[in-house]
Amino acid sequence: MTQLPLRAQLASALGRSAATLSRMTGRGDGSVIGGRVGLMLEPDLLRKLAHDRKLALVSATNGKTTTTRLITSALLDLGEVATNAFGANMPAGHVSALSQHKDAPYGVLEVDEKYLPEVLDTTGAGVVCLMNLSRDQMDRAAEIWLLAQKWRRALSGRPTHVIANCDDPLVTWGASTAAKVTWVAGGQRWKEDSWCCPECGGPLDRKDADWACRECTFHRPEPQWIVDDEAVIDPRGQRWLLDIQLPGQANRSNAVMALAVAEAFGLPVERALPRLREVTSVAGRYTMVERDGRHARLLLSKNPAGWLEAFDVADPRLPVILSVNAQGPDGRDTSWLWDVDYRILRGRPVFVTGERRLDLALRLDVAEVPFVLCETFSEALAMQPPGRVDVIANYTAFQQIRSEFGRAV
Repeated sequence: MTQLPLRAQLASALGRSAATLSRMTGRGDGSVIGGRVGLMLEPDLLRKLAHDRKLALVSATNGKTTTTRLITSALLDLGEVATNAFGANMPAGHVSALSQHKDAPYGVLEVDEKYLPEVLDTTGAGVVCLMNLSRDQMDRAAEIWLLAQKWRRALSGRPTHVIANCDDPLVTWGASTAAKVTWVAGGQRWKEDSWCCPECGGPLDRKDADWACRECTFHRPEPQWIVDDEAVIDPRGQRWLLDIQLPGQANRSNAVMALAVAEAFGLPVERALPRLREVTSVAGRYTMVERDGRHARLLLSKNPAGWLEAFDVADPRLPVILSVNAQGPDGRDTSWLWDVDYRILRGRPVFVTGERRLDLALRLDVAEVPFVLCETFSEALAMQPPGRVDVIANYTAFQQIRSEFGRAV
């Protein structure tokens, strides 16, 4: 790799020192502050750190962190990989990740969907992975059609190789201006944000996985990769059993996206898939924690599409603790709770906590789901009999729970 200019070297070194100090003093994991310090000293640090690296950018509303981890695990077969493993997905986090692994020839960066055009322009990444777009952080996120439009503009005229989920019409529209697209039939469980054609506004007709606009030529592309229940069918028609440890259909889709990205880097399925099977948890997601004989599995769910996937993973035989906050990273508007169909929880013991527990309690009451209201997560956990329990929490509530158990990863 080309050596950094002296100013960039100094900025990167001071950023790493700030990150280390943050970790040592318990103020955080250092994944943001290090990048902020570096960018203050050298505003163009991200571009310089990205130079000469083979980079993949991963963006979506849901599944970014998990897919980033899966791709990283696969690419380790080729050499050292720089990555923002804990979800610091804006430029400061990217700077920190690339600084911490300054000699890594490869990089896999999770990117907030709003920042994708800026980060792509700055890094010149050769591969971009796009998985889904749905409503999220309703008080501060752009309308998702506008996000898809920004993706289209950012990708137009670039030589970037895009790996995109063709089952999501908005993702398909956003990716379709790219010079090279590998289409993946990754599935789309949540369809409530894509009943209209993003090209002309007409209705989309859906039949099974297929979709097409009734009023223009916009339609689902032919996929090269297909999620087939527990397996993947590759572009050559060969069927591979996934057999990954991460649970649920969404993670099987994430795994197939990761395999397609790995192949774009020249890594065949037979080398990538065994590494994907080694991943058991991602930044605390799916981790099992224990207290006083109670074994709690932690599931993250930030928006309606995410809750749908969490219900798919949750064990219907177990009690479930639900925790919702509305801090800045969550979005302060909790009206999205009314888009989630909680009736699936009927018949299960349900316990509600979090800073916005009353908002969630009202939603459950309207859905006729009996529940127990708890002041704290510790109180909710203490009410469980010894054994297993599922915990579904949105972002800051999830991080608070992780902190209670030492931020298990």
